[in-house]
Amino acid sequence: MGIKERRTKILLSLFLIADVDFSSLEITPEIQHVFDYSLNQKTASTFASLSKEGSIMKTDSQYQLTEKGFDQLCLEFPFFRFLKHTWDGKWRVLSYEIPESKRELRDKLRREVTGWGLGPWHRSFWLTPHPIIESLKQLVSQKEEEQYIQAFESEHVFGDKDILIEKVWGTKELDKKYRELFKVWHDILSQDLEKKDKLKKIVGEYVELLRLDPGLPKDLVGEKWIGFEAFSIFKEIKTILLAQ
Repeated sequence: MGIKERRTKILLSLFLIADVDFSSLEITPEIQHVFDYSLNQKTASTFASLSKEGSIMKTDSQYQLTEKGFDQLCLEFPFFRFLKHTWDGKWRVLSYEIPESKRELRDKLRREVTGWGLGPWHRSFWLTPHPIIESLKQLVSQKEEEQYIQAFESEHVFGDKDILIEKVWGTKELDKKYRELFKVWHDILSQDLEKKDKLKKIVGEYVELLRLDPGLPKDLVGEKWIGFEAFSIFKEIKTILLAQ
């Protein structure tokens, strides 16, 4: 599936299977198989930790994602955020001028903010519609890289947004990748496999593309954006493959 961190697998499974209303979910053997984790001692400890910190809730034998857990998940998979929340119309601009002598520090920062929906606008300037400022403060507060970072919030005043979006995020190329994904899904569904194995492959392919999707809101890409279509198709496939 391409995800090593157990807590991310758990949060992702609770969202993708339960959907945006955060329904309670029993972690069945099928779900464990699809998201590549098992309820061993380490996993039980992770569930307990997530519950203690308020990222998930447990009721009897079922688990439920919370807003806190959802916010954490959206930092890695920003596409999910605007499936549930509306955009506030503000842009966040991140600028960092970390000297070449601090390359390791710069690379570390880039890795840490990967998945925040940031796109390269100009040299050392990154743009996102996601509310990442508080997360950024928590990430760099009292650390060496803090001195090299500036962050801003602003509304769009003038200019063609479509040109900006294509330049920063390359949505035409992303559209192509989604169309390729649909073909791959079709091939998987045509294979002679058990339902749980098909769904595992479907999810694996989907997750790889979700890592690339900056999660732009409908206000910017329109309600017919192919990413939203893919999510609807995934929900249909999931329902069919999880049916008894």
